Amino acid sequence: MRYALERLGARSILSADPATIASADRVILPGVGAAAPAMARLRERGLVDPIRRLQQPLLGICLGMQLLYESSEEGEVECLGLLPGRITRLQPGPGVRVPHMGWNFLDKCETPTGAPGLLTGIGERDQAYFVHSYAAPLTSDTLASTSYGRSFTAVAGRGRCYGAQFHPERSAAVGSRLLANFLALEA
Repeated sequence: MRYALERLGARSILSADPATIASADRVILPGVGAAAPAMARLRERGLVDPIRRLQQPLLGICLGMQLLYESSEEGEVECLGLLPGRITRLQPGPGVRVPHMGWNFLDKCETPTGAPGLLTGIGERDQAYFVHSYAAPLTSDTLASTSYGRSFTAVAGRGRCYGAQFHPERSAAVGSRLLANFLALEA
């Protein structure tokens, strides 16, 4: 993620310090792993409440996006509760292997009136790279969806809180555009 941001001319700081995070212009919550251990780490480090109180733009990526929701079936854990909904496991089936690893088309949804342009320049049916076993439901906060066995949220947004289920740093021009749009949001 750091290199993707550097390519866009952004300076980033990796920090688990609540004061550093609270004073940042923007915050990215990346994530690889499982929801229960990730939430336990956030609690141990005293980061749950500081993240919930952020007023600046926040972008959760992959597991980081899932942690923005109310809860996750993965480990039956309460998450940050910044977005409504429960994260559920993708179900394997004919032509559907879990974990989901690969490129998927994005289907843009209606952007709420007055919402900042996180998806500006990202076209209907552009592709992004996904690696995950769990996904967020479609809600009124869904900015873009995709389908793999079922439809789910690919990009979400509410207020100054955003999430991308896909990996922008692995998603070529689409990922760079999403990150550039996030960096351009008013801090």
